Amino acid sequence: MNKNILKAHLALLGANLIYGVNYIIAKGIMPQKIGPSAFVFIRLVCATALFWILKALVFKEKISKKDFPRLILCGLLGAAANQLLFFHGINLTSPVDASIIMTTTPVIVLVFSFFLLKEKITPRKLLGISIGSIGAIILILYGNNSGGTSSFLGNLLVILNASCYGLYLVVAKPLMKKYHPITVISWVFLFGFIFMLPFGLSDIISTDFSSFNLNTYLVIGFVVIFTTFFAYLFNIYALSHVSPSVNSSYIYLQPAISFIMVSIYAYVLMQNQYADDINIIKIGCCLMVIVGVYLLSKSPKKLA
Repeated sequence: MNKNILKAHLALLGANLIYGVNYIIAKGIMPQKIGPSAFVFIRLVCATALFWILKALVFKEKISKKDFPRLILCGLLGAAANQLLFFHGINLTSPVDASIIMTTTPVIVLVFSFFLLKEKITPRKLLGISIGSIGAIILILYGNNSGGTSSFLGNLLVILNASCYGLYLVVAKPLMKKYHPITVISWVFLFGFIFMLPFGLSDIISTDFSSFNLNTYLVIGFVVIFTTFFAYLFNIYALSHVSPSVNSSYIYLQPAISFIMVSIYAYVLMQNQYADDINIIKIGCCLMVIVGVYLLSKSPKKLA
């Protein structure tokens, strides 16, 4: 394995470790210290500034006027709706549930690709969609009956978030081929911030910043700098050296990391509200989703 490939795998490992711990870290200060919409407001303001600074310094690329409607739609789906739904969802439900549901993203992408890009769905992929979807549906419906911090509404918001993000990936695909990803994401975050303003402005004004402690600022800093900025840069770097299928396969790590983090919080840090977040039904749903995504991502064998 050459050094660039090794670095790409380390970047993917780093990005998915960040995503895996983000579920419980982001949930930890909501809603006691900050509301979900206000949290998204801060995340989008800071991340937009960081991406535009990077774009101004390194990627001075102009966008064609005809591509702005697609960029605006990407901002709505990939930044505003995606993040508002995720943060409101994780505020209401278990980090374990959210991490499992988010692994359905490749399934959702394939379904939207079939309708919008006319991508072919083979019998194997159809089986993967069916198994993964059944696992996700069972988990969502199980939310209010599972104990712990799970909830049906929270799970529903997370699957809507995954759907928005999946549709965003399909809509953004032509832009990613035409422009540098940093150029695209800078505009996506800017338009996403504009869409999010009506939802987050009143919440950020009413937020009691005097109640913030060091932990609150560390969590916000982690979400902005690591979950948003560095994780995206890690993924961009990895995609330049490995295939998208290799990139997407690392999503399997997120539920495992979330399971570990929840166990640490419940049994080491003695935060009892997480004690019932892991059970046999959730593990079964997780395995169904993983099998479904595996069937989608596995390349068909070539004939000799």
